[in-house]
Amino acid sequence: MLRAERYLLTAVVTLMTTLSAHAAGSCPALLDRSIPGLLDGKPRSLCEFSGRVLLVVNTASRCGYTGQYAALEKLQETYGPRGLTVLGFPSNDFGNQEPGSNKEIAEFCSMTYGVKFPMFSKTAVKSEPREPFYSDLIKATGSAPAWNFHKYLIGRDGRSVSAFPSNVAPDSNVLVREIEAALAK
Repeated sequence: MLRAERYLLTAVVTLMTTLSAHAAGSCPALLDRSIPGLLDGKPRSLCEFSGRVLLVVNTASRCGYTGQYAALEKLQETYGPRGLTVLGFPSNDFGNQEPGSNKEIAEFCSMTYGVKFPMFSKTAVKSEPREPFYSDLIKATGSAPAWNFHKYLIGRDGRSVSAFPSNVAPDSNVLVREIEAALAK
């Protein structure tokens, strides 16, 4: 399947999932919020991802783990048609490793790693005031990001949440098994 066809299929599946979730009037509490997008700063409802498996990652452009962007994009390409969406949240909370503007971050991600998965505006995941979405993820898992590229896997139900530290690569066997199990539900 060509890359463009894969993305079109992903977009159609996302739209169908979103429409069915909204038709049923169901948006899990964890996702019932809007967060500004990276490119335009306009609020984007996380409810649009209801019914999908989500991999939420706090990212940084100048980190030893920055290379994980490539594996995250590969996960999106591979599992997106089956219901996975990677969500990126750039953060400057660890070692000032994301100092750029939202525009600079978007350009870096696109030009360097070909990132096409949804990215949100620079987000406080550790510092106060912390983004409430991250506060809720921490509460749900008991695991706060200790560094960049901490990952949260959210099940289709929007309630099942597990956490993975930065050193667990996106393409690691443990994370891929968890993604596949969540997609099978």
